Amino acid sequence: MRFSPDTPLKIGTRGSPLALAQAHETRSRLMGALGLPETAFNIVVIKTTGDRVQDRPLGEIGGKGLFTKEIEDAMLSNDIDIAVHSMKDMPVAFPDGLMLDCYLPREDVRDAFISRKYKSISQLPKGAVMGSSSLRRRAQLAAVRPDLKLVEFRGNVQTRLRKLDDGVADATFLAMAGLNRLGSADIANPIETDEILPAIAQGCIGIERRVDDADAAAALALIHDQDSGLRLNAERALLAGLDGSCQTPIAGLATLDGDTITLRGEVLRPDGSESIKHMMTGAAKDGAKIGTDMAKILRDQMGENFFG
Repeated sequence: MRFSPDTPLKIGTRGSPLALAQAHETRSRLMGALGLPETAFNIVVIKTTGDRVQDRPLGEIGGKGLFTKEIEDAMLSNDIDIAVHSMKDMPVAFPDGLMLDCYLPREDVRDAFISRKYKSISQLPKGAVMGSSSLRRRAQLAAVRPDLKLVEFRGNVQTRLRKLDDGVADATFLAMAGLNRLGSADIANPIETDEILPAIAQGCIGIERRVDDADAAAALALIHDQDSGLRLNAERALLAGLDGSCQTPIAGLATLDGDTITLRGEVLRPDGSESIKHMMTGAAKDGAKIGTDMAKILRDQMGENFFG
């Protein structure tokens, strides 16, 4: 294996505190698995389109790959060896020459309700302002609380908390996984998944590599979490079958019970006026087929122009 302090493995990542925490976790796991010192790894920060443009909704600046394209370009040009991603940001298709088959153990999948004044969605008074950049969360909230005012709300955890303090909104949503990784879970009120189904792949870190990089493949195989892989196979097959992206209101969650997998899926109209849900159970090894089959069932119920 070529990686050493003299020829370090270059780990590409976004530069937010959460992205860096995920890169550091990846480095720590590789250090332990390979028996290499920290100097055998370089963390390379790459700014993506989604990071650079903060003053417009994501839907206005592009579709898939807003948080991945520049990182993938760096890998294709050999500027980095691997890339660490939040899987909920990952498109289902990869550029030629790249692949992803390594997932770290999954964190808490739940969404978190964050407010300086209230403890839950039900406590929000009529007409309260809820900030979120996620079309899924906005649609799910509109479905249960159409009286609330929804505003665009982007930025990292620290930026969103400042916006709450400045009165831009009364509350917002964040992912419990990110808050846990940042040591900030104390500010959160977790929302159970039977109340709000999370984004597909939420809470999971994935590590992308070049298809022909045998050394990276061997290293990543040592830290891959099989249970996370089985769950993500089902969820991402559902997303692919719906031709979904972070710009469509789609939710999904797979859970394991021994060799059995249960997949729950949900699609919503962007205004929350209609929600279609489905659940399927089968053998864990058949997760991808279950996801594909569920996507077809949901598509048949949605009809045309469901997402607007």
